[in-house]
Amino acid sequence: MADTLVPLQRTHPLDARPSLTEATVGAVRVVDVSAQVQVRAAVPGPAADALAQVIGAPLPTRPGTWTPTPAGGRIVWLGPDEWLVVDPSAPSWDLEARLRAAAAPHGGAALDVSGQRVVLSLSGEHARDLLAAGCAVDTHPSVFRRGAAAQTLLGQAGVILLALSDDGTDYELFVRSSFARYLADWLADAATEHRTA
Repeated sequence: MADTLVPLQRTHPLDARPSLTEATVGAVRVVDVSAQVQVRAAVPGPAADALAQVIGAPLPTRPGTWTPTPAGGRIVWLGPDEWLVVDPSAPSWDLEARLRAAAAPHGGAALDVSGQRVVLSLSGEHARDLLAAGCAVDTHPSVFRRGAAAQTLLGQAGVILLALSDDGTDYELFVRSSFARYLADWLADAATEHRTA
């Protein structure tokens, strides 16, 4: 007797959750990012140069920063020799293969971590208020503007926080998949004070 094969389907940690956008008055939405690849390389060095050529932008070297890529993605500084490359246009396996091929001959590394984190977009006039309710990072636009990044806690969940604007109204949150549901519920609860009747 032949076995019945069930096709693999990618699931999302927030699939079963009621609309996050409605619960947060439009302030939070899930971002579909197809590729997240963590890379390691010595900077300066040939591995970093090879990675920059594949990505189309140099790796940021200043702590707490991110830089845009020509493909509409981001390169997030995670540590002195570690970055997260986010690309909404490339399949994760393809991006990982290209980055690995560029970095490995020079002692660098690339690993697909796309299933590891969920990306949430936080925007609107109360975005900073929502962050302030559970995050110790000063997100005032004078110190945390476009290009700034922080690895911090939000509502006791570890996140990577990116500032996308200079006026404190647009952010991205990268949260571990296992904490995504918790953080979505926390954000929905924190947003209740900003709802109008």
